[in-house]
Amino acid sequence: MYPDRVVSGMRPTGSMHLGHYHGALKNWIKMQSELPCLFFVADWHALTTHYDDPSVIERSTWDMLIDWLAAGIDPSQATLFIQSRVPEHAELHLLLSMATPLGWLERVPTYKDQIENLSNKDLATYGFLGYPLLQAADVLIYRASQVPVGDDQVPHIEMMREIARRFNHMYGKEKGFEEKAQEAVKKLGSKRAKLYNELRTEYQQDGKEEALEQAKAMLDDAQSLSMGDRERLFGYLEGSRKLILVEPQARLTAASRLPGLDGRKMSKSYGNSIALREDKASVEKKIRTMPTDPARVRRTDVGDPARCPVWQFHQVYSDAATQEWVVKGCKSAGIGCIECKQPVIDAIIKEQEPMHERAQQYLDDPSLVRAIVADGNDAARKLALETMRDVREAMGLAYT
Repeated sequence: MYPDRVVSGMRPTGSMHLGHYHGALKNWIKMQSELPCLFFVADWHALTTHYDDPSVIERSTWDMLIDWLAAGIDPSQATLFIQSRVPEHAELHLLLSMATPLGWLERVPTYKDQIENLSNKDLATYGFLGYPLLQAADVLIYRASQVPVGDDQVPHIEMMREIARRFNHMYGKEKGFEEKAQEAVKKLGSKRAKLYNELRTEYQQDGKEEALEQAKAMLDDAQSLSMGDRERLFGYLEGSRKLILVEPQARLTAASRLPGLDGRKMSKSYGNSIALREDKASVEKKIRTMPTDPARVRRTDVGDPARCPVWQFHQVYSDAATQEWVVKGCKSAGIGCIECKQPVIDAIIKEQEPMHERAQQYLDDPSLVRAIVADGNDAARKLALETMRDVREAMGLAYT
């Protein structure tokens, strides 16, 4: 069984805003201390919608990496790399495309949604249709066990699992597999071998999921097995196939939904965002000019926080006492909108101070970021090469 590993990536859209931080980066920062993590800049994915103007990708890539480091992604804990610097992603994407049914790609929910939402762009390209398959290759090549996603991305992870399952079924038939698996069972020792066979039978004959989990846990503890034997025994549990690609699990992440300054989704294209490293004076100006409850025309008018975009910021940034003060003050006209906004301004500036400090060293010396990414590219490629060696061998492409 392969070790637990987390993989996630982002398209380089330039400087990150606070919506990105609360929606994804905070979860990355938490996960990096729990499991081995690989975080990558999905620059090839940026071409699926910006193939006609790729000029912004390079600058956006470095800006985004600095933001990750500023936010608290630690290169001593997580591997940071750029997708296109690990060409094996493209090779696995190509090989998977040979056996992936077209209908699987056409039924991805976000495909039709984006076609409609980006109607100003010509997205009738294979790159756009095939991006979920490239996304699958990005994860499967690292045999990741977990992928942090929001609810809307769960169908993508399910498709990755189907692709891995189909690949293992088609190409995991190793010559002499059963004989090799039975030899590997003997290496467990007589007591464990007997238990393994009993659990395998319970799962395959009676479909007992708990038997499968118990057997997997036992294999995890079996230190004497080689990686090859371990793979065979995991595959033998479920059938007679070798596990080449791992089926990843979606790790649903709690996303604090920080809206834009106007109450809509925070987006640079809407002009309603606050950048991760926004200037202090700019933050103050943007929050002070935020729209509030339209019922509060005068200072003496009472309001309703539920109708005010500022209240949504309080829900992310303010403690219970401050939120209570806001609700009472707004509904009684006891506080004005400027007073209400001040705790949000203070909280955002406080949150951003360490980000500005961490970013400064990389702005002063960009070679530091280049070095971190170069090391990350090498580490990621080493893992990718291991997977591709097994994939080529399984597909009969290992000849020289």
